[in-house]
Amino acid sequence: MIFARAMRREFVQNAVAISVALLVILLTTFLVRLLNEATVGKVSAAAVGPLLGFAIFNFLPILLSLACFMAILLTLSRWYRDSEMTVWFSAGQPLTAWIRPVLVFSVPIMLVVGALTQELVPWAHGESLNYRKQVADRNELGLVRPGVFRESTDGRRIFFIESTDQVGETVRNIFVSDNQPDKLGITVAERGRQEVHDNGDRFIVLEKGHRYELKPNSPEMRSMDYESYAFRIETKAAQNTARHQDSKPTRELLINPTRESLGDVVTRVGTTIMVVMLALLAIPLAYVNPRAGRSANMILALLIYFIYINLMTIARAWVIQGRLPFAVGLIAPHLIMLSVLVWGFYYRMTATTGRARRRVRDARKARSVS
Repeated sequence: MIFARAMRREFVQNAVAISVALLVILLTTFLVRLLNEATVGKVSAAAVGPLLGFAIFNFLPILLSLACFMAILLTLSRWYRDSEMTVWFSAGQPLTAWIRPVLVFSVPIMLVVGALTQELVPWAHGESLNYRKQVADRNELGLVRPGVFRESTDGRRIFFIESTDQVGETVRNIFVSDNQPDKLGITVAERGRQEVHDNGDRFIVLEKGHRYELKPNSPEMRSMDYESYAFRIETKAAQNTARHQDSKPTRELLINPTRESLGDVVTRVGTTIMVVMLALLAIPLAYVNPRAGRSANMILALLIYFIYINLMTIARAWVIQGRLPFAVGLIAPHLIMLSVLVWGFYYRMTATTGRARRRVRDARKARSVS
C-alpha cells in the first residue's frame, strides 16, 4: 500500500533524527559529568572514553523507545495537519488499519530493546564497574591531580602532589594525611611511585621524606626521617568482589529470585513491552485539528509517557518491598496503559464517525435548501 510505505519511510526518518538528537544530548551530559570527575580525580582521564562507550548501552533502551514513540506521533500528526488522514478515511480505512503498519515498524525496535535490556545493558554496566575498579586499583596515585587534594578510595588517606612526570606514574613533592583510629600521620616526601608485589598487594612508596605522628587529645608527637616509606592500598572496590545487581543478566536474576532481582526484572521486561504499547498509543494521540493548536497532543503524549515510566517505577518499588506479587507488578502497569489505549481508539473512532455523520447531514440539508 502506498500510504503504508510512505508512512514507514517517514517513521524511519523521524526516528533516526530523534535518536541522533537525544543521543548527542545524553552523551554530552554524561561526558561533562565524566570530565568533572576526572578533574577532581575520581576517575582517570584515560578512562573517560571507555566509560562513555559503556554508557551508550545504558542510554539506548529508553532512547529507542522514546524515539519510536515520538517518530510515530510526529508522522501521524503531520498527516492530520496536511489532511492526508482525511484521504485515508475517505478511502474507507478505519483508524485501526494503522495498527499493522505501526507494529511492523515498532516490533523490530522492541526486539532490539529486549536484547539490550536483558543482556547488553547488564554486560555494559558490569564492564563499567570492573573498569573503574581496575583503574582505581592500578593507579591510586595516578588519580591525583597536581594541586588538588584527593581522598583515597578506602577513605583513610588524603593525597596532595605538586607535580607529576609525563607518564603520571612518578610524582614529586607529596603530602599524605593518614587517619588511623589511634593516631594521625602526616607524611611528606620528595617523590613517590606505586609498586605491585608478586602476591598482588599494592603499595604506594614514598622516598626521601619526613613523617609526623600525632595522638588525638594528646600533646605527644613523633617525628622521623626516612629514605623509603610504603603505604599498603586496600580499596573498597578490591574488597567487594560481588557483582552489582544491575550487572547481572536477566536469566541470573530469575535463577536467584530475590525481591531486588524480581524488581529489576519488572523494569527490564516492562521497558521492552513499553515500546509496542507506546507505539500503539501514538495512533489515537496523534490527532490534530488543523484549525486548532498543534502542541496539545504533544503535551498529552509526553504526560502519558512519564505516567507510564512512573507506573513501572512504582511497580518495581512495591515488588522489592513485598507489597505487590511479582506477576502483578510485571503486568499491572501495562494493563493500565492497555485500557488507556482501548479507550483512546474508541474515543477517536467515535469522534471521527460523529464528525463524518454531521458533515453528511449538513450536506443533505444544504441540498434540500437549494
